[in-house]
Amino acid sequence: MDDRIVIRRAGPDDIPAVLALMDVAGDWLVAQGRPGQWGTGRQSANPRRQAQARDWGEADGFHIAEIDGVVVGALVVGLPADFAPQPSEPDLYVNLLLADVRRRGQGIGALLLDHARELARATGIGLLRLDCYDGDDRKLVRYYEGQGFTATAPLTFGAWTGRVMEQSLHS
Repeated sequence: MDDRIVIRRAGPDDIPAVLALMDVAGDWLVAQGRPGQWGTGRQSANPRRQAQARDWGEADGFHIAEIDGVVVGALVVGLPADFAPQPSEPDLYVNLLLADVRRRGQGIGALLLDHARELARATGIGLLRLDCYDGDDRKLVRYYEGQGFTATAPLTFGAWTGRVMEQSLHS
């Protein structure tokens, strides 16, 4: 893990950098033969994604990972998505986890998930949840399983399939 990674609270000024990282990730997913997750269009040009990013910019749970002042990841935590099943106990929901794919292997995603765990524990919450794409090769589900999450409820929106993942933070 790169010890130069700094996580800080983010705001509206960070939205362009996050959308740019999403474009890079989208291009990478397509190149990997996994267009089902976000499609083939630019995330920064998608009106729905732009509106979502504006909401993130105003959210208390918006965090950025930086290396030497350059945005290399983003985390948004808060309330569960409307479509997520009710949790068994109070939870903190990861609404966005994004790491710069050009820096794969540097532990950015893992560090942001650790930050989410710390945020949950600091408020007495013992359950961390998220949803992710589980189509194509299911690599994303396996990534989260490797981070200690368990796949729970399936999600389907047209051709898009996903999975709610959860992790107990009770030691």
